[in-house]
Amino acid sequence: MKSTLTRGVMLAAASALTLSMAACGSDDSDDTASDSSSSSSSSDSSMESSSPSADSMSEEPFGAGCTAVPADGEGSFAGMTDDPVATAASNNPALSTLVQAVTAANLGDTLNTTDDITVLAPANPAFEAIPADALNAVLADNAQLTAILTHHVIPGRLTPQELAGTHTTVNGDQVTIAGSGEDFTIDGTITGTQASVICGNVQTANATVYIIDQVLAPAAG
Repeated sequence: MKSTLTRGVMLAAASALTLSMAACGSDDSDDTASDSSSSSSSSDSSMESSSPSADSMSEEPFGAGCTAVPADGEGSFAGMTDDPVATAASNNPALSTLVQAVTAANLGDTLNTTDDITVLAPANPAFEAIPADALNAVLADNAQLTAILTHHVIPGRLTPQELAGTHTTVNGDQVTIAGSGEDFTIDGTITGTQASVICGNVQTANATVYIIDQVLAPAAG
């Protein structure tokens, strides 16, 4: 009888030990899976945070002339992004003479409603370089003024990397831009002086703007 009880106790103890070890093994497996899941999640999070965002890849306006653009308000770089190009220019005091010319030619609505264009926008000093009598004559001649202004507009939004080259303008003629990086020049101006991009890659709702320091002359014909 004593021997039978002893064997029973030993069997019960062995059974309990087996169950205990199985339970420990299950806990260890769960902990390992949890650690693995946590590690995977941490790795994914790390990869996501190291990936460049769209904002970090976007290019900023460049050029010494950008200092003439207001730092805040509707005429600032940030303020112009949600307005169509003619409206954006009207809020920028550095482009007030261009806006006057666009208004005189009744091109404001056309520029505002045309999708995806590049505008070579003469800054105020570009117009000041033209003799006053010649400028006034151009402003009074709607056909000539329209030809000049549309010569400054290129279909499509050109990035700085795409800017150099020969492009067909909305006027139906061509403009050739030379350079790279942040240094671009254009021949064929009203004054005969080579034009330079002084503030480039300015974004509006429907256009990319490159502010230049001379007024371009359309091809004769």
